[in-house]
Amino acid sequence: MSQLAKTSSLALPGVLLAALLVTTACSDNKAAKAAAPQAMPVKVQTATVQKVDDTTDYVATLKSRDSAVVMPQVEGIITQIFVHSGEHVASGAPMMQIDPAKQQATVKSQENARAAQIAQVTWAKQNYERVSGLANAGVVSRQDLDQARATLDAAEAQMQSLDAQVNEQQVQLHYYRVVAPRAGIVGDVPVRVGDRVLTTTTLTTVDRPGSLEAYIYVPIEKSAQLKMNLPVQIVDGSGTLLASSRVTFISPQVDNSTQTVLVKALIANSNDSLRTAQFIRARVVWGSQEKPVVPVVAVSRIGGLYFAFVAESDNKGGYVVHQKPLQIGQIVGNNYVVLDGVKPGDKVVVTGTQFLIDGIPVAPQESST
Repeated sequence: MSQLAKTSSLALPGVLLAALLVTTACSDNKAAKAAAPQAMPVKVQTATVQKVDDTTDYVATLKSRDSAVVMPQVEGIITQIFVHSGEHVASGAPMMQIDPAKQQATVKSQENARAAQIAQVTWAKQNYERVSGLANAGVVSRQDLDQARATLDAAEAQMQSLDAQVNEQQVQLHYYRVVAPRAGIVGDVPVRVGDRVLTTTTLTTVDRPGSLEAYIYVPIEKSAQLKMNLPVQIVDGSGTLLASSRVTFISPQVDNSTQTVLVKALIANSNDSLRTAQFIRARVVWGSQEKPVVPVVAVSRIGGLYFAFVAESDNKGGYVVHQKPLQIGQIVGNNYVVLDGVKPGDKVVVTGTQFLIDGIPVAPQESST
């Protein structure tokens, strides 16, 4: 065998090995390219800025500005009740009767005493006239005349005193019939016929339909922000606006037991949808500020914390998603107000968030809604 043939036969395995290595390297590159993750198409919405009210909700109590508490002016036993709860009454209409028998006896006694005194005055006047005639004729002394005059004056003074006492007892007798202090609607009637009432007993109330006042108790920590004419919204449990008002009164004192400041707001109640003594939600609007908002569907809650996926550009001209923790505020429409975690202009993922993993590539498509 020639030297050339030997050389060729020895070189052939090396060439084959090199070719095999090149082929293997190419296959590995293709496999690596095939294994590279594809960008996942997702819908995104750009976080926008919205004017949001800075509000705080409090539990408030409604009280009527036109409500009269009916209490008796005398003590006694209730013998009749003329009204029912919810009934409309006119001003001065009888509502209850307290047993007047004892007072009627007192009035009768005073009237008898006055009748006796009338007779006494009549006699004193006749006596004075008689003595005066005798004095003019010189039959009796001037002293007798003065004595007769003094007796008449004393009888007349006693008569005036008895007149005043009779009038007083008659006025007192009128108090045994309790009448409506104003026209309105009768409230709850907690007393019954046969009950003994005192001058401190609440018999009922008379409410005149109209404006109410919301009594709002604001914690002392917020008192520095209180000012007159702050907007106040009355809302129901679902947040629906029932009435709008403004702060009309701020107490200069702090409630020692609750460490709150009493705030009042006048509430128009034209359709009678609200009731006296009703507990309601009063929303105090402290001011407005610009905050980013994101759709509710884009926010996930994990372990009591809120998160959203945001598509951000990478250094290769594509996009990857990152899971951002959020501090959220109130819901406005279908959006969350974001206090921290998302900036205006961020592309927030709104679809397929359950399939996303932090850091994977995505192909964001702007959502129309």
